[in-house]
Parts: sequence; structure tokens; C-alpha cells
Amino acid sequence: MSDDNNLKDDLNKMADEAKESAKEFAEGAEEIVSSNNKKVLAGVLAILLGIFGVHKFVLGYTKEGIITLVITLILGILTCGMAGWVMSVIGLIEGIIYLTKSDEEFYKTYQLGKKPWF
Repeated sequence: MSDDNNLKDDLNKMADEAKESAKEFAEGAEEIVSSNNKKVLAGVLAILLGIFGVHKFVLGYTKEGIITLVITLILGILTCGMAGWVMSVIGLIEGIIYLTKSDEEFYKTYQLGKKPWF
């Protein structure tokens, strides 16, 4: 009888571990799926509004977004718009990079790794 109880306990323990593992997998999959929306949004915004650093704010890089905005506005005035052109090219490049990465690579690089530039 005790062998049957031990077997049942072991099976229950294995079932609980399997449920926990499945739950962790589902949570990880949700994070990757939700990052896909950020990837597309950040990529499109970088291409269209990269001059203002809007894509940086979407990804949570507030400091880098402010730097981009200041360079565009302040240095853009001082350089007769040349700084703005440079920032728009940088935004275009970043947008293309975002959109060409796989969802998992984008998530690991820009959301987990917090790589703010290129």
C-alpha cells in the first residue's frame, strides 16, 4: 500500500511540475507575442517620425528619446536643419533594423537587453 501512495505522490508531484512549466512557457510566449506589436510600431514610427525620436519613447528609452528630440530641435536650428536630416536618417536606419529582425531577436535585443542605439 505504501508503494501505491508513494507512486501517487510522485505522479502528483510530476503533474504539478508539468503544470508550472507549462505556465512559465505560456507567460514567455505572451511576452514575445506582445513584443511583436512593439516591434512593428517602433519600426514604423522610426521610419516616419524618427527625426523626433518617437520610437525611442515607445520602447521605453526616455533618455535617448529626449536626446534625439533635443538634437533635432536645438541643433537643428543652429545648423539650419542639418542635424534634423541626420536624425531622420538615423531613424530610418533604426526602423529598417527593427523591422528586419525576428520577433525573438528584437525582444531579446531591445526589450530584455535594453540596447538603445542601433
